Amino acid sequence: MAPTKVVVTGAAGFIGSHLTEACLARGWDVTTIDSMTTYYSPAAKVTNALAFSSHPRCKHLEQDLLDVDLPALIEGAEHIFHLAAQAGVRASWGQTFDVYTQLNVTVFQRLLEAAREASALKSFIFASSSSVYGESESMPTTEDQILRPLSPYGATKALGEHLAYLYYRTYGVPTISLRYFSVYGSRQRPDMAFHRAIEAAIDGQDFYLNGDGTQSRDFTHVHDIVEGTLLAATYGKAGRVYNLGGGGNEAMTRVLELVKELAGNFCVRTRPPQQGDVHDTSASIDRARRELGYNPAWDLRKGLVEQIDWHVNRERAPAVSLGRAETPH
Repeated sequence: MAPTKVVVTGAAGFIGSHLTEACLARGWDVTTIDSMTTYYSPAAKVTNALAFSSHPRCKHLEQDLLDVDLPALIEGAEHIFHLAAQAGVRASWGQTFDVYTQLNVTVFQRLLEAAREASALKSFIFASSSSVYGESESMPTTEDQILRPLSPYGATKALGEHLAYLYYRTYGVPTISLRYFSVYGSRQRPDMAFHRAIEAAIDGQDFYLNGDGTQSRDFTHVHDIVEGTLLAATYGKAGRVYNLGGGGNEAMTRVLELVKELAGNFCVRTRPPQQGDVHDTSASIDRARRELGYNPAWDLRKGLVEQIDWHVNRERAPAVSLGRAETPH
């Protein structure tokens, strides 16, 4: 039997690199693509890609999705994992929004067009975000709540979900949207709060917190996100949306206490909340449990130990960023 063929876009990113490794570990043939955008240091993505780019069952492309032959890229693929996007809630305001519409909407629509003719395709996974909810009416938040994103980034993800459903409803493309909640773990983006807090602890520097620390997030370890994503490809229902969360939420003050306990002390300095920040997130994962068999295995302490170990042992990439510091979403 021929091995399963899959495509992973945004493969050199935080989640994409872990997902690619997991696909290869399953014995799948994987085509990966990443444009190595400069939202944060491309050197970090080059390091991420070292985990899989030389694997004999991996074909890795450093190209823009707008510049490649998309039907050829996905030919024969049984699963497409579309993680490529312009990240960042706060950087999506103002003149940079054009980048978000191009990378988060136009690219996705063209890939969906190509998928219309992909006869082998069994699932097309779209990586969405908890940012689509905005300030939720109730928590834990279920997938049927009205979407009221508070940032342009969240709006592009909500539009992506609508596009995914349109192509499922109209053309039968087997799209599934996954709303990721506040992902953390090794290889996390350098603008994210966990990354910055751990680096502050290691270096003995100040950590700058947006807000007073009472804001809470449903923190989800990257290995749980990868497991949920693979379960969605196997068991997810086309046209559906699933929350992938960690199974609970914690205030940022609690997180910072844990980082201090595990990695070392540092001074926390507060500043006003940023545009687009929500105060609390909490995912209802009942649908994912029931339909996918999703069951997050990483609690916050265990996950922080894993991420801190990566920080301590990694070779640091140059700190180049076009975005502003992020609180997890």
